[in-house]
Amino acid sequence: MKMIVRGAALKNNKVIDISKKTFIQVILILAGLIALSTVLTYIVPAGSFAVDINGNIDYNTYIRDDLTSGIPIWQGLLSPVLLLFSNGAITVIMLSLFLLVVSGSFQIMNDAFGMKVIIESLIRRFKNKKKLLIAIIVLVFMIFGAFFGLFEETLTLLPLIIMLMIYLGYDSFSGFLICTVATGFGFASAVTNPFTVLVASEIIGASITAGMAYRILIFAIMYALLLLFIFRYLSKLEKDPSISPSRSLDQTKKEMFVFQIDPQQNQKKVFWSYAIFLSTVFVSIVVISLIDSLRDYIIVFLIVIFLIGGIIAGLCSTEGNTKLVAKSFGKGVLSALPAILIILMASSIKYILEEGHILPTITNFIKTSVEGRSPFLVVLILLCITLLLEFFVSSSTAKAAFIMGILKGTALGISNELIVLTFLFGDGYTNILFPTSPVLLLGLAMAGVEYGHWVKRSKWLFVAVFGLTVVFLLIATIIGY
Repeated sequence: MKMIVRGAALKNNKVIDISKKTFIQVILILAGLIALSTVLTYIVPAGSFAVDINGNIDYNTYIRDDLTSGIPIWQGLLSPVLLLFSNGAITVIMLSLFLLVVSGSFQIMNDAFGMKVIIESLIRRFKNKKKLLIAIIVLVFMIFGAFFGLFEETLTLLPLIIMLMIYLGYDSFSGFLICTVATGFGFASAVTNPFTVLVASEIIGASITAGMAYRILIFAIMYALLLLFIFRYLSKLEKDPSISPSRSLDQTKKEMFVFQIDPQQNQKKVFWSYAIFLSTVFVSIVVISLIDSLRDYIIVFLIVIFLIGGIIAGLCSTEGNTKLVAKSFGKGVLSALPAILIILMASSIKYILEEGHILPTITNFIKTSVEGRSPFLVVLILLCITLLLEFFVSSSTAKAAFIMGILKGTALGISNELIVLTFLFGDGYTNILFPTSPVLLLGLAMAGVEYGHWVKRSKWLFVAVFGLTVVFLLIATIIGY
């Protein structure tokens, strides 16, 4: 017996539903940053680093290029398209395809009532322990970031977390906090993050295990800080629901739970279909992250898993209703298309800086700025420069190659492990603050929250984060970390 969908369950219930206002605001911010990046190619001198006979970059030999000055204006305007034909195109294309497939799969899950059944199961188990459930979810996502280096991959679970929080009586914004923000905090409070700790340590010759206990302590403190911020917001929300920045969009999402499942539908089958599907995703993320030879292909594996697993789970849940599954997948893909433009525009900023040949000049500035300074001043300069680079280049691995490659073998008066720790702080937390982070913009768009509101709501959180990182670095300098 096929499932009968009552009411209008397929009418407007999009898992990824970016409001026009949010979309326009993000596009305008990114357009301004693209214009700024283009202008910088005229202001900052172009340059390059020498290459030795083996083809390796010699970061100690900077060559200024006075003949190159700025990229053509038309190239800056068309950068979101032109980057698709650049060396970094494959990363952007895979991230975009990843988002489309995930959106389609979760749309099937929603329309097949998989979300409703899974969430109701969680609610029954934590009926009187909502705060405990939230604390566990935050810890899990922080572990994802801190130990496995996951960030954009967790966008796959954001729709489910958002619906869970709405069902608990909260809002989409709180779902964004306990999923995307928690992962970002974990990514920055890195313990064994392969994309920051391992890469940076390997390049500069630092010990991965040295100072790990201190990094774990930092992780615990940041976990407590984030929980305090989240619970404070939830407490205010319980007293006054009107403070929710996603209130209007959440009203539509709440209607998803109004529609009834046909009595003849096997809800146990729906539950196990999606329990197996989500468990497969979870286990795959963990296993692939731990295998060095597969880590670089995690997005490819997840695309395949979500495409095949999402369709199979949908067919099992709907007793083989291919029409419903196909229609839902198509609707999910279409709803994610505006987010693709966001990815392209955010990624084009790095493309502009590379085409203008000004990144070598910026990285050479790092080297000259830190040489001959006192240890703690060196640490603060490194922190500020990493923050500056983070604004324009969101890739952690790329920044690690730039910064660690330049500083390798340079006598700065501080340990290589402290250099890595400074890099972690400058690189990580801004992934959930700067408007050049595609993951942040996508997460906000999926939650229906404007970027400006996020900055306003989180300003004191990041003031506390910056203050704590400075204290952590000061203590590390004093104890000889």
